[in-house]
Amino acid sequence: MIKMALRSFHAVALHRGFSRAAKALNISQPTLSTQVKALEERYSVDLFRRIGRKVELTGAGTELFEITSRLNQAEQDAEYLLDGFGGLTAGKLSIAAVGPFHATDMIVAYKQKYPAIDIEILFGNSSHSFERILTFEADVGIIAEVPPDSRVKTLPYSAHDVVIFVNSEHPFFERDSIVLADLEGQKVIRREAGSTTRIAIENVLEQHDVSVETVLELGSREAIWKAVEQGLGLGFVADFEFVPHENLRAIGISDVKVQTKYYLAFLAERGQSRLIASFCETAINKIQGDLT
Repeated sequence: MIKMALRSFHAVALHRGFSRAAKALNISQPTLSTQVKALEERYSVDLFRRIGRKVELTGAGTELFEITSRLNQAEQDAEYLLDGFGGLTAGKLSIAAVGPFHATDMIVAYKQKYPAIDIEILFGNSSHSFERILTFEADVGIIAEVPPDSRVKTLPYSAHDVVIFVNSEHPFFERDSIVLADLEGQKVIRREAGSTTRIAIENVLEQHDVSVETVLELGSREAIWKAVEQGLGLGFVADFEFVPHENLRAIGISDVKVQTKYYLAFLAERGQSRLIASFCETAINKIQGDLT
């Protein structure tokens, strides 16, 4: 009974609602609601704040969700471990990635080696991807700069220069490079908070007392590229992410080193997972092979 109630609680917390949780578990909503209510009454604790049709975790609910997330993941890891003794012939791997560039190559290489493994990829900036690892939403992160955290193990795999890019009407368009001081007063389209590229360039600008004018803050690379193409300002991007375009040009910064470093990341407590280990090994071999 308790196990079923915990399972129902976890589904509601994960899906942020009773109806979506019931659908995910393939049970009726009244049954699910009864199980969660019985759990709360047995231990005299409120796990959710119910606001109309929305639910929010209470403090107790948040702590319990962390535990049920570990239990749920441990159960999946056990199943994958047992399946894996006959070879990696079953399982699902969730990957949080900052973009499709390295991720696509890694996933293609992995699927060629382990075609039976299902892969889900979740895109977002580094902060969001890191959070997905901590909450068990993702098994592996393909991310840029990460905060030190003893819970997470990281494997570095590449470093790339940050460059600016401008449209054909911009005064920088015909130049091979600029110096950092050239950015003084420039109109800039920047990524959202948590973007590693944004953090890297803003740190350097602050260190050298160079001020720019932010005209837009956008949450996707595609939106930034469109805004730059239309002449609203210049953008910043890791050099490997720049896709050649007839109306856009990437330009390096010659007098300072602005870099972002990239890592594979996963929870240290899950380091023995055969799925995670096999993906990291394949991904690192792929990157190293491309560099040789």
